[in-house]
Amino acid sequence: MKISILDDYQNVALAMADWDRLRGRCEIEVWTDHQPDPEILADRLKDTGILCPMRERTAITRDLMQRLPKLKMIASNSAANAAIDMEAAAELGIAVSHTDYLLYGTTELTWGLILAAIRRLPQEMASFRAGGWQGHVGQDIHGRRLGIVGLGNFGKAVARVGQAFGMEVAAWSANLDPAHAAEHGVAAVPKEELFATSDIISVHMKLSPRSWGMIGAAELGLMKPSAWIVNASRGPLIDEAALVAALRAGQIAGAALDTFDAEPLAADHPFRTLPNVVATPHIGFVTEDTYRLFYGQMAESIAAWLDGVPIRTVLPAPAA
Repeated sequence: MKISILDDYQNVALAMADWDRLRGRCEIEVWTDHQPDPEILADRLKDTGILCPMRERTAITRDLMQRLPKLKMIASNSAANAAIDMEAAAELGIAVSHTDYLLYGTTELTWGLILAAIRRLPQEMASFRAGGWQGHVGQDIHGRRLGIVGLGNFGKAVARVGQAFGMEVAAWSANLDPAHAAEHGVAAVPKEELFATSDIISVHMKLSPRSWGMIGAAELGLMKPSAWIVNASRGPLIDEAALVAALRAGQIAGAALDTFDAEPLAADHPFRTLPNVVATPHIGFVTEDTYRLFYGQMAESIAAWLDGVPIRTVLPAPAA
């Protein structure tokens, strides 16, 4: 049976887990590029029996599954994968497994983006290498307000770091319980207040039809001209066109981004050139610990499935 590992951009999947237990039973192929064309993708995977996608980099649609007659299992990673049509997989008799997830990689990257943005680290580093010295006056975060959109597992982790920096932390989500927020030293406030009073807004919501585009021109228009918005969660949570317009107009200080509507991001996208954008290519979860967990449990699930042992199925998603 052929195992196809998708979107292994760094070509590290085989080094991050013990695949040897499968080699005598399976042929393993690794694809290091991202293939968005469904026709090319279906032809590429036509002999695949076990598919290993990386997060939501490739959509595993009903149409794709129907065109892969040998596909019997999808070994995905993280607690759930929104890019897999689970209903179609069930109807087609395709087993789907998932893995555990680590919070701290994305939390650390979120704070890396925040600090890089407010202290103008990319500009200062570039200036330093060019022979310059102290080109900007950075912002402080001690005593400022950190606004968290979505106080789930990720939001709480980011909030704790903000509190350690001496920030006042507030949060909003549609179903946020003020008592739950208070337990974590966070003030639950209305949405309008959060956007109008926060110095840094960090977004940590699960992407769903309800949350898609939940931050648009109205919310960005409430923000202080000195405020930054940070998104290491999912790109479509923020209306991209509205954000580009606000950044071009200097309506807010800037955006620190790790996720985007379409990935990989187009080479000519405005986010690549706008001076008030600090951005990374969706690397929040791209860490050694996370990859070893992902690929290790994926290999374990495949071995268990081949042996007829129950596999890891979908786990509850973190609360928003």
